[in-house]
Amino acid sequence: MVQCPPPVGDSVKFTSTTEESLLDTLSGFMKQTSRAKLRKMLTEGRILVDGTVVHKAKHQLSHGSEIELLSRPKAQELTPPPIPKYKKIDLNVLWEDDSILVVEKPAGLLSIATNKLETDTLHSRCVDYVRLDDEKNWCHIVHRLDRDTSGVMVFARHERHKEYLQSQFASRSVHRTYHALVEGRPKKNDGTAREWLVEDKHLHVKRVKSSFQGAKEAITHWSVDNTDNITSFIQVTIETGRRHQIRMAMKSLGCPVVGDELHGAESDPFNRICLHASSLEFLHPATDEPVRFESEVPFS
Repeated sequence: MVQCPPPVGDSVKFTSTTEESLLDTLSGFMKQTSRAKLRKMLTEGRILVDGTVVHKAKHQLSHGSEIELLSRPKAQELTPPPIPKYKKIDLNVLWEDDSILVVEKPAGLLSIATNKLETDTLHSRCVDYVRLDDEKNWCHIVHRLDRDTSGVMVFARHERHKEYLQSQFASRSVHRTYHALVEGRPKKNDGTAREWLVEDKHLHVKRVKSSFQGAKEAITHWSVDNTDNITSFIQVTIETGRRHQIRMAMKSLGCPVVGDELHGAESDPFNRICLHASSLEFLHPATDEPVRFESEVPFS
């Protein structure tokens, strides 16, 4: 049973005289209204119990509960602003078009999830970003940077563009420049490190002979930009893209990358491994024109 006063303005109020579910009480009061429509009113935030919006149909009422039915416009006035559909995406976009997305990877972030299925990676952030325009959008991983390396990465917006870009990496026609801050000073001002590397199932990398099973060649060119003999700022270009390739090359020079404790560094003033992918040059997958993207070195 309910006691129902006449409508006032854009709402109707009544008081429950029984203890039952909100939907049952509404159904008893609005006998000409289907339960489906009453549920919709609940979803729309048009039902208040004792001054509070209630959405649950099974909400248990107390004797004397005051129920208010709001008109749709009145409910919209009282409804708080909707929660943004997308969380803020922490992504530094250097360039984007219909074919590619070029971004700056921060140090400490995985390029893509491992078998541990990490949810926050550069790839996942890029997917979230392109889906701001259309939920069906996607971006494809083309290449990777080690977790502790920062710098320029390119993602493909379509499968065909991914395949073309990856073919450029495979043919060693992509020009990749890195900068590293290393401990000490190399004996020469420039040189090339040609090594054979292998990684185990735990992703640990070691230098081996070329005949070692699973060994992959790593070719690293380097030159000293400046030095104070305590540390040296080195420019690096690579022909191959092996895990820890540059870090292993600097270790072989006796000048580990600053912050790279794994490979013998003793200093870490920047609280990171000081290796940065500073530029990337390739043929645009849509136009076949050469394009180059750069990123400022954060520890120069």
